Amino acid sequence: MHDKKKARLRRAAKTRFIIKRQVAQIGRLRLTIHRSSQHIYGMVLDGGKVLAHVSTLTLRDEEGTKTEKASKVGRLLAQQAREKGVAKVACDRSGFAYHGRVKALVEAFRQEGIEV
Repeated sequence: MHDKKKARLRRAAKTRFIIKRQVAQIGRLRLTIHRSSQHIYGMVLDGGKVLAHVSTLTLRDEEGTKTEKASKVGRLLAQQAREKGVAKVACDRSGFAYHGRVKALVEAFRQEGIEV
């Protein structure tokens, strides 16, 4: 495994440990984000149960940059989550840095009125 991927997975494990504690203490759900070179995926999880999920695979026919598509994924995900009664989530970025597409998704999620 490459050093870059090892470092990301180490950061992800550390973040997940903190989030599990938040979920247990505060009762927040988990917003999980994963990105690949072409797509970005977002899910709202309650334990092991998926409450809402959206990815850029569903927006394949849409025009725009990857960052614009990521914010659209964030908005759609927040709408689905709000329909399920979600008010607060803890953000699990899977070790990815908080900038670019990840930031666009989370900011769009926040703009829809769900606390991250």
